[in-house]
Amino acid sequence: MIHYDRRLRSLAVMLAMLAGFVDAIGFLKLGGLFVSFMSGNSTRLAVEIASGAGAAALAATLIAAFVSGVVAGSLLSSAARQRRKAVVLIAVAFVLALAALLDRWNLGRGAVSAMAFAMGCTNTAFQRDGEVSVGVTYMTGALVKVGQRIAAAMLGGDPLGWLPYLLLWLGLVVGGITGALTYAHIGMDALWAASIAAALLACLAPRTSAQQGRAKRS
Repeated sequence: MIHYDRRLRSLAVMLAMLAGFVDAIGFLKLGGLFVSFMSGNSTRLAVEIASGAGAAALAATLIAAFVSGVVAGSLLSSAARQRRKAVVLIAVAFVLALAALLDRWNLGRGAVSAMAFAMGCTNTAFQRDGEVSVGVTYMTGALVKVGQRIAAAMLGGDPLGWLPYLLLWLGLVVGGITGALTYAHIGMDALWAASIAAALLACLAPRTSAQQGRAKRS
């Protein structure tokens, strides 16, 4: 996160807001499962298997859909090269719109699977050397970085090195609040707003990528 310039950091925070928005919708729709937080789903899967409850299959489906989204996003990123952020986000916008349509067609399981797929794909927007460099749908690592950077600041390091990671976490939280409030009013139709937001971020992504390229050459 700290290796990116301000505009790319802003894009990462906005993607975290999008992820929080979508995950809150999925959580409320599913009543306790997630479409972006796979650590939570993995724990729920284990508990459901151990207790013999009925949500294990759904948890496993969401995990598989998320991983499939990561695979698809990685392949798109590899093919798109310099335009990978824009291409990935266009795909995310399309899949979120598909999720909204599937819910309208009373295909709820397909809708939440598409949401998980989109969130997996979102995580491939930021990559370095073929590896995800900024996880925008899970914040445990970001909070660890906050703690590490605060400790480093106390030892004489960058006094604000923790701030980008805190903003990433806040982005997810603010997005989650907005998603929950929107879902309370219009239900799964809130996904249309998420799809539009992803499309708008795709329009911003080429400029941030170009700026990053200029920074590397300078």
